[in-house]
Amino acid sequence: MQKEIVVFLQHTLMGMTMNIFIRNFLLLAVFMLCGCSSEEDEVMAQTMTQKLYITIGGMTKTATMVDNAATRELATRLQQAPVTVMLNSSGGFEIWGSLGFSLTTSNQQVNAQPGDIVLYNGSNICMFYGSNSWSYTRLGHIDGLSESELRTFLHAGESNISVTLSLDNATGINKIVNSKSSNSKYSYTLQGTIAQAGYKGIVIQNGKKTIK
Repeated sequence: MQKEIVVFLQHTLMGMTMNIFIRNFLLLAVFMLCGCSSEEDEVMAQTMTQKLYITIGGMTKTATMVDNAATRELATRLQQAPVTVMLNSSGGFEIWGSLGFSLTTSNQQVNAQPGDIVLYNGSNICMFYGSNSWSYTRLGHIDGLSESELRTFLHAGESNISVTLSLDNATGINKIVNSKSSNSKYSYTLQGTIAQAGYKGIVIQNGKKTIK
């Protein structure tokens, strides 16, 4: 709408004979409208430097959070302790469920794409492996995963999916056990890759953090 007004005023300036005062007033209006639009676009593009870590089944991935009231409130909670929620697949495009608390909403019509994380109805978190258009508050986007990788990571189609949200990639799993007690065929590094033979350090086996 602002662009249409700008074009109209520009055409008016070129096609009319007017006194200097009116001409300068309309020119000022054009510049103000252009400046406001640019500023709004810049605000909409802002993201948080703090990463969100998502741990599911011993695998941890990062997400880039947008900067709004909801994500700032979520980050404040996660600074105190990680939050674990139980999510379920729905509609063939998302896993979602209750956070157990409410966040400030700034809902708008969102065409959610694979990897997007949104807030629904103020207290439900949705993570997408497909697409859907609805009124959501944006929270962020899971980094660097294809749609097929997202389906695997988010356990698409499953129920009662334990998802841990944290601000530290080592906090999703708390219990430390001796590696000899684990029956898992594979162990994983904190970056989500398979720990090769002879690897030394912290690994994840059977959903537990293990020191080798």
